[in-house]
Amino acid sequence: MRQLPVWLAAAWAMSLTLLGFLVVPMLFMHLPTPAMAGQMAAKLFGAQTWISAACGATLLVTFRSHRGWVPVESARAATFFVVGGVLLALLLELAVAPHIVARENLALWHRLGSAMYFAQWVCALVVFKKMIATQSVT
Repeated sequence: MRQLPVWLAAAWAMSLTLLGFLVVPMLFMHLPTPAMAGQMAAKLFGAQTWISAACGATLLVTFRSHRGWVPVESARAATFFVVGGVLLALLLELAVAPHIVARENLALWHRLGSAMYFAQWVCALVVFKKMIATQSVT
């Protein structure tokens, strides 16, 4: 159980990696039209938002309730990135995605959404790195 934070961080980072860098590009390569690929990608990114929120919330609860599992300094440093990543995921889903789906100024909203997804991915990787580092210390 002491490795739960590592597993949660790994699940979060790898789900973002697989979806953003493998699954969605394959949709655009293999589905008949970009519109079909975009609709499927939107559904997958929506599901990813809730995976990110669940991993982030569980990490925060773990930091708070199982203080012996993650050193306090590491938990404090990781908390910033967990909260940032989850907020980016929610903001992307609730504020940016509707504009992309509606195809409103698509280039702008897609660039913004991609940048936010990338920033969320970086947050998840930083959390994973910090959790791996705590496992080698404890």
